[in-house]
Order: sequence, then structure tokens, then C-alpha cells
Amino acid sequence: MYGADAVYIGGEKFGLRSKAGNFSYEKIKEGVEFAHRHGAKVFVAANIIAHNEDFTGMEEYFQTLYKIGVDAVIIADPAIIEICAMAAPELEIHLSTQASTTNWQTLKFWAEEGVKRVVLARECTMDEIHKIKENVNIEVESFIHGAMCISYSGRCVLSNHMTNRDSNRGGCAQSCRWKYDLFEDGEDGMEPISPDDDSYTMGSKDLCMIEYIPDLIKAGVDSFKIEGRMKTIHYVATVVNAYRRAIDAYYEEPENYRFNEEWMEEILKAANRPITTGFYYHTPTDVDQIFGTPPKVAQFDFAGIVLDYEENTGIATIEQRNRFAIGQEIEMIGPKRDRFEQKITQIWDEDGNEISVANTPLQRVRFKVDRPVNAYDIMRKRK
Repeated sequence: MYGADAVYIGGEKFGLRSKAGNFSYEKIKEGVEFAHRHGAKVFVAANIIAHNEDFTGMEEYFQTLYKIGVDAVIIADPAIIEICAMAAPELEIHLSTQASTTNWQTLKFWAEEGVKRVVLARECTMDEIHKIKENVNIEVESFIHGAMCISYSGRCVLSNHMTNRDSNRGGCAQSCRWKYDLFEDGEDGMEPISPDDDSYTMGSKDLCMIEYIPDLIKAGVDSFKIEGRMKTIHYVATVVNAYRRAIDAYYEEPENYRFNEEWMEEILKAANRPITTGFYYHTPTDVDQIFGTPPKVAQFDFAGIVLDYEENTGIATIEQRNRFAIGQEIEMIGPKRDRFEQKITQIWDEDGNEISVANTPLQRVRFKVDRPVNAYDIMRKRK
């Protein structure tokens, strides 16, 4: 609804978010039908680095995904690619970023293996992408926004060592995001050097390339990937909407394109961490990582989602996602119009009773909005 041409999701097997509320076959089918009705595709990630015991049921899994209508699968392991190609030969295969592809010779190899698209390693520079596209005629996809793994292409064993959860088989405990105490040798033994309980010792800033859309397009990137797994509706909608507008504005007038600062303002209203351009223009340094107490970035909370709007009365039905009350200043955003601000003056519950506050999770309430809204529009409030 907010402008994505495709959505990538995880099934209940073979993906790298095993602790998430992943999609059953029934839910995948429902999602595929919804996406296709709105002109979007669905890709399913099956990008684990497989061990011997992980292959059970794999053929049936890919055959079922193809029958459901999934548009492509995202795979990292060469053996899984071969199994998918044999079990469901018509199912399109994309190579996962977990495969760490950073050069055109490797892309040439995967093209010859029948892979239709390669999701490049996040360590690729802009110059390397130019070189890849000069030498290989294959679709490339690049991450342009979201969390960055502190380890090379996600190949990390901290989680395995500390929690016995394998990050390369879907169990990452995000050990790099934990808070650690640091010590150094002193006269009286080990002395702490990080007294701040809120400080971080490692962890990357989040990737954000919204200011550099023209560079990515000129480099030949065919698909832009936004990392949004296990994020809120507000985060996904806000980020996708901002990039959609930037991309469309560029294609409307490439030679007269100007970056709109409002797009960055929108991004920062949903951001979880400070931002960086990752590896695109330079090798990241300490400036691109989070040390010490991280600054507060997002200044807004997801407050509700629009379910319905009555044009004759100007009243919207909202599903509450965070407490709001009469007198609250809110913002409304949507994919088909600019955001607007207003103050809530009255609230009614589902039975028509006037109430002063919506403080029950998923509570459905009604109030008058200053401008027309649509289903799936989002309401947010300042923290």
C-alpha cells in the first residue's frame, strides 16, 4: 500500500528469522493474493547456511511455494539452490546477501547456474557495483536501508558462542547489540572502564541511502532492498513511502531532480538508530558505529491505523496502537497524499459513547479528521 514493488517474507522453515512470527503456507497464500491484487510480488527467504539435518522436506517446501504463487525465493546455500531448481524449476531464484557476492566473476557464475537476481553483499562499494553491471547482464539488488550486521555479511558466531543459537540458521540473538562492561588491567586488578549502564561497545548505525538514489540508479542497481523484518507497521510504511517518493521524483525529471528534505524528516521519525551510508562510499570507521550512549532518534510513536473514513461526516475509524487522548497533537500520513497535523477534539468508542482517552490495545475508536483519509493511513504522535 505504501509503494513497495515486492515484499520479502520468511516462511516457517529455512529462513534467518526463526524466532519471528513467520508465515504458514496459509498465511503466505493470503499474502501473495493480497500483494498480487495490488500489483506487487512476494519473495520468500530460504537463506539459511544448511547443515546435514536441515534438508528434510525441502523439495516439498519449494513445490508448495510455487503452487501458492510465490514469485521468487531468496537462497544462499548452493545445495539448496540445486534442490529448488530440481523440485520447482519454474520458481525464480534470487541469491541472498548471505552469499557475500562482491565481484562480477561470481555473478557470472550464478547467472550461468540459472539465478535471476543477486542480492549483493552489503560490503559492496558504489564503484564495485558500476564494475559489476559493466561486465554482467544479471539483475542486482542492493540493500539501501535498515540494520547493518557488525560482522561480515552476517557471518557471525557470537550468538552461537553465547546463547547456543546459530545466527546462520535463523537463531541470531543479536549479541552485538547487547550492553557489555569493559575492563582493563589496573594496579588492583581488573578495573571497569565503561561505567555507563546504557553504553554500547559495538554495533553499526543503520544504513540510509535516501539522499543518494540517483547514484544507485546510475550505478545500475535494478532493485532496492529495505530491511524491515520484525519492524512495526509504522516503521515499514514510513520508510517505504519516503523511498517511493524519492525514486518516483527522480524518474519524473532526472535532470532536474532535487532531494526533498521532508523525505529525510520522515525517515528520522521512524528511525531506531543513527544513520550511515555503510560501505557505499568508504570503508566504515568508528564514526559509522554506535559507541557509548546512543542518541534518541525517533521522536514519534505509532498511535493508530485508519480502518475506515466517512466522507459525509469527516469521521475516521482508527485502530489504536498506542495511547492517545483528547487534546493530543497528531500527524496523519498515507501513501496517496502529504502528511497533515491536527489536534484531537473528540473521541467516540465503537458504541458511540464519548470517551476522553484511547488506552486499550487495538481499541477501535472514531474521531473527526481535518482532511480526508484512507484505509491503511497511519496516525502517529510525538513522544
